[in-house]
Amino acid sequence: MRLANRSHPRFLKSAALALALCAAVPAPVFAQSSAPTPESWFGHRMGADRQLEPYAKIVDYYRALEKASDRIKIVELGKSTEGRPFLAMFISSPANLARLEEYRQMNLKLADPRGVPQEELERIVRDGKAVVLQSYDLHSSEIAASLTSVDFTYGMVTKTDADTQRILDNVITIVMPSLNPDGHDMVQDWYMKHVGTPYEGGAMPWLYQKYVGHDNNRDAFMQTQAESKLLGAILFRDWIPEAYIDHHQMGQYSPRISIPPYTDPIRPFGDPLVWREMTWYGSNMAYDLDKAKLSGGIGDAIYSGWGHFGFHWITPFHNITGMLDESASASLATPLYVHPDQLKGGQRAVPDNKAQMNMPAPWPGGWWRPRDIVDRQLVTSWSLVDTAARNKDRVLRNMYLKAQRQVERGTTGETKAYIISIDQHDPLTVDKLVNALLLQGVNVYRAPAEFVHEGRVYPAGSFVVPMSQPKMGVVRWLLGETHFPDDVYARTADGTPIRPYDMSTDALTEFMGVESTPAATAVTASLEPVAAILAPAGKVDGGGPYLLSGALNDSFHAVNLAIKAGASVTRVTAPSGTAKAGDFVVSGLSAGSAQSIAGTTGVDFASSGGVTGSAPVKTPRVAMLKRYRGGNIDEGWTRFLFESYAYPYSSVMDAEIKAGNLRKKYDVIVLPDDAVSAMTGVLGKGEKPSPWDSLEGVPAQYVSGFGDAGSKALDEFVKAGGRLVTFGRAGALPIEKFDLPVKDVLAGIPSKQFWSPGSTLKINVDTASPYAMGMPKDALAIFTAGNQAYEVEPSIHNDAVTVIASYVDRNVLRSGWLLGEDKIASKAAMVSVKHGAGEVVLIGFRPQHRDQAHGTYKLLFDSLIAP
Repeated sequence: MRLANRSHPRFLKSAALALALCAAVPAPVFAQSSAPTPESWFGHRMGADRQLEPYAKIVDYYRALEKASDRIKIVELGKSTEGRPFLAMFISSPANLARLEEYRQMNLKLADPRGVPQEELERIVRDGKAVVLQSYDLHSSEIAASLTSVDFTYGMVTKTDADTQRILDNVITIVMPSLNPDGHDMVQDWYMKHVGTPYEGGAMPWLYQKYVGHDNNRDAFMQTQAESKLLGAILFRDWIPEAYIDHHQMGQYSPRISIPPYTDPIRPFGDPLVWREMTWYGSNMAYDLDKAKLSGGIGDAIYSGWGHFGFHWITPFHNITGMLDESASASLATPLYVHPDQLKGGQRAVPDNKAQMNMPAPWPGGWWRPRDIVDRQLVTSWSLVDTAARNKDRVLRNMYLKAQRQVERGTTGETKAYIISIDQHDPLTVDKLVNALLLQGVNVYRAPAEFVHEGRVYPAGSFVVPMSQPKMGVVRWLLGETHFPDDVYARTADGTPIRPYDMSTDALTEFMGVESTPAATAVTASLEPVAAILAPAGKVDGGGPYLLSGALNDSFHAVNLAIKAGASVTRVTAPSGTAKAGDFVVSGLSAGSAQSIAGTTGVDFASSGGVTGSAPVKTPRVAMLKRYRGGNIDEGWTRFLFESYAYPYSSVMDAEIKAGNLRKKYDVIVLPDDAVSAMTGVLGKGEKPSPWDSLEGVPAQYVSGFGDAGSKALDEFVKAGGRLVTFGRAGALPIEKFDLPVKDVLAGIPSKQFWSPGSTLKINVDTASPYAMGMPKDALAIFTAGNQAYEVEPSIHNDAVTVIASYVDRNVLRSGWLLGEDKIASKAAMVSVKHGAGEVVLIGFRPQHRDQAHGTYKLLFDSLIAP
């Protein structure tokens, strides 16, 4: 099997980038001193108290720098979710910028040296340039990074000292000035409106990205959002830099800045040089911070090397030294006074605020200003490119060494490849999985004919993902079973588990309900590289009525589009001919509309063949709770899913809920995963609000909570015949407020007894239930902290409760980390409860988790349309 393939998608540059780089020609010499200073452009120093600038003005400033300097080239990669320009700024010497495409091609050969002669690799090391990517302004409430980017860019294009010239000569710096332009403007507008009022510095009460808010950096391995796709293209396929850092902010009472390296535990299967380089870069940052008398810098602490697969945590497995810095926050752009005794430890490798080996100069407390953040991030920004410039040859040589060694590990390791059969429950989701791998720049191959491997027959069209490739670490973690290490790094001294940073697994196959088979021997069948994103077009047989498979997530999308086009739809209730229970029959749809929908969704419109036994499918009037107090990310993800699958819905807020009479307007109301206190606005006994839901500095009109009146209105909605669907923690509201004969068996159990922080757990599904039609009998649920499991309370109304899905009776964990299996084994994961004339559907996990849980989407979709 030939693995090196230069026509693979990771060697194909985006149209915008290609045009921009082809236009890179020698330019006249500019007078760098003509570049406007930030102070002259904005009227104040970056990081000045109570000053934030709109994104458009910042973009105009960068354009002005480009006009005044021959050291910078700006490329608009595309548009943000709401249509703002998404920029990459290439900064280097004029001579380097004139040869940008040539250096890009050199860099790609270092990232994948297979088939490249050793003498050519050494020539690239000698003649090439280190590529360093720095991103800012991802989390928009961490606003100072957008200011740091301005100062850093200005310095790079105007300084004339020897150190800067070395950087320009030896490094191509890619500055991504804002990874969330929309959120930047939301926060800037909110903050500046309230400067000088009692609400100055208070948190914005809604998500700072249209759909996903703070979860935008949890989207790196799926790339569902426009911004993620644009960053992923440049980071994983078009450039593959040697080093990457994402500049962030953290809590207000921590050390002043957390710098590389990460602390333990780290994920295995990365090349050791990646982790060593993090330490190397971080040590220079620490030295430069202390040299500048900027105290409170700490490394090897707080953030572990096993985190969610966001951009800076997945990059090590692309052989990119992916890093993170996190500065302490002010109150947005308002200074904050911090008392010395408020500076506490308690985080990973931070016992207290005293001098220690990884923080010899603690910050003593006092006023903490936005400029303090900018000063520290400027040091880390400059230190990174300075280190790369001083060690350019080593950095480039390490890049190809890491790639070669990862190929060798993949070739000789226990697993030689992952095989993904096309013969699966939902083959269109298999294509989506493959596309996610292609967006990572992973080599994927397809079998044009049936083949046999290790005793199993794989049909034509099946996929093979070899481990013998530079990105074998990415392949391992996305396609392989994962077990978080329950070791000394995972628990406190008294045995209490320490939560991993977000998730304990990111096994993409398990999230998507797709089987990948590890192969212990190399696949020798004839294979062809998958050279482009898969976009299957469904087939249309005849002129209707049409039969659509209920096993496909995309059939629900097709049904919604068909109904919108005027078709009538029924659902098969019992097997009939070629139809299975759960399949859809679409009538009254023109052939042209069928062709269009099949092309859009990939769903086959087969001849229905006179199916009998089907029930009408109606478009339900769906509403979903939306609140203030920071917004609810799970609600945002659900909005994105509804829109992606063409589900019409309404967002309802407190006032509408409290007004009652909800049944007149809605058939289904969805409560996304949320705490009862966040929904009602009433804290439970001893409960404290989360940092996201603080009411400090929030104007009265944005204080959420529908209280007892809203709970009563929802109760009446269900009793009047409505359906309430809850995800995760939200199930506690109807259990408590409606007095349902169900209890959450995990409520109040301490973490030493039960713990499952972002794992995949095995469930059995009653596929005969109208709430689970089209599902496989055996599935995996993504279980995160705070999710629920149910038990029926004995009563004369036991029949009111129907179990739709249950956790298996043993070996519940598939991937991640699970303590206390006995607490959840055989317990219900999803139930429906009759309540008056309606019902409550409790889904104890998040069936649409971050739009990654394709394997359980149908449980949500069925809950909306079940008769």
